Amino acid sequence: MSPLLVFLAVIVLFTAILIAYLTKQFQKENLNYSSSNPMKKTQVKKIEKEKVVAETVNGRFAMIGLIAAIGAYLTTGQIIPGFV
Repeated sequence: MSPLLVFLAVIVLFTAILIAYLTKQFQKENLNYSSSNPMKKTQVKKIEKEKVVAETVNGRFAMIGLIAAIGAYLTTGQIIPGFV
């Protein structure tokens, strides 16, 4: 394996771990806020689980695309290699 592939694999792994950690932290903060909000007078809106999963997956693929664009730029000097 080339050093560049190892570097990119490490970056993708680090990004996945960071996203998983932040997702868990935000979920904990959201639960704490919704259970201890003294100004709450109305019923909490229920967010569908499918939408949460879809947004999470969308964000993760966007991060992978960003890493891929940076890798393409570092290796070839172009954002889209082969496109003039």
